[in-house]
Amino acid sequence: MFDTMTFTKVVGAVCGSLLLFLLGSWASESIYSMHGEGHGGEEAQAYVIDTGAEAAESEVADAGPSFDELFAAADAGAGEKVFAKCKACHKMDGADGTGPHLNGVVGRGKAAVAGFGYSATLVGMQSDVWSPANLDGFLTNPKKYAPGTKMSFAGLPKAQDRANLIAWLQATN
Repeated sequence: MFDTMTFTKVVGAVCGSLLLFLLGSWASESIYSMHGEGHGGEEAQAYVIDTGAEAAESEVADAGPSFDELFAAADAGAGEKVFAKCKACHKMDGADGTGPHLNGVVGRGKAAVAGFGYSATLVGMQSDVWSPANLDGFLTNPKKYAPGTKMSFAGLPKAQDRANLIAWLQATN
């Protein structure tokens, strides 16, 4: 029943199956892996080389008008247009979407919308309010302002856009 040819075929089938399994595993790992560039994985550097770039960035940031000056001259109409970037997750009708509703957000306590599942970082900030300056800091870079936040938005890089948006949010309270 088991001659040399049958035994060779069985061993070949097992080896072929193993090879197919390994190649499939390798292909799926490379396609679906969350490790590598652009996947936002947590990475830590072993050491940091000071290039002075941060000092240069802060000097450039200090060169422009302050947030208070921008906010005083902000255009709420232009802020409504900037809000178009926020509409995908936030609503202004009192209903929560992916993010909490933004009705009355200026002056409201942080993590104060009942029933919305905030990140632990924002829950830890409940004693503070969303002042225009706090909103500016959050909208500049949400992940830096509140590490661990669930908000996946990268932020608004233009200070004038942030000031206009906050002015519009304040006007709609």
